[in-house]
Amino acid sequence: MTPDNVVYRAAVWIIPLVIAIVFHEVAHGWVARMLGDRTAHDQRRLSLNPLRHVDPVGTVLLPMALALAKAPVFGWAKPVPVNPNRLRNPRFGMMAVAIAGPITNLLLALVAAVLLGLSWAPLGGDDAGGLAAFWFENLFNFLSINIFLALFNLLPLPPFDGGHIVQGLLPRPLAARWAGMARYAFPVVILLLVFLPMLVPGANIVQRLVVPPFKAVRAGYLAIAAAIGG
Repeated sequence: MTPDNVVYRAAVWIIPLVIAIVFHEVAHGWVARMLGDRTAHDQRRLSLNPLRHVDPVGTVLLPMALALAKAPVFGWAKPVPVNPNRLRNPRFGMMAVAIAGPITNLLLALVAAVLLGLSWAPLGGDDAGGLAAFWFENLFNFLSINIFLALFNLLPLPPFDGGHIVQGLLPRPLAARWAGMARYAFPVVILLLVFLPMLVPGANIVQRLVVPPFKAVRAGYLAIAAAIGG
């Protein structure tokens, strides 16, 4: 199977994406359980089995279509359920639950950087082919996807993790109003992230707010990989 093969191209993006989003969601559930909410545990959503978290569109169809179109690949899983009322300290608890996902993704990116560094020379580096090349592409994409997921989810908008953090920092009256925006979150996010850039190219939020720190952080992680690989 060559790098130009359709299945190959889909696999090197979908495999790391699924792993990254599953760990992201499970991290939310584990922290919620630690802080008193067993909702995700009771619904058997703390498993790393991807089948428990797969969203047919966000985890399979959309990433596959993007990979085949050679477009930037992203996706989502079914959100892990969290009941703020069951947390011992709902305001702090929801902030901790929210930040757990991005932190997990950044740690996974670090794991990918270390593995890249350790395996680069033994597996042939730039001259790698076959399974070694497949391994390197998966690791590089895993590193990139995890960094992007972490930063993208920190956008200070509901329903992203950054939106929950903002809610926890606001005074209670404002926090209640902020939480009320959640009902409009999906159409607003689609408007801001998809249609606004189409109408006003200079208003691309992802390109302006996410991509620059993404490139900088990824460069730092790749520098770690290079240092390990010698």
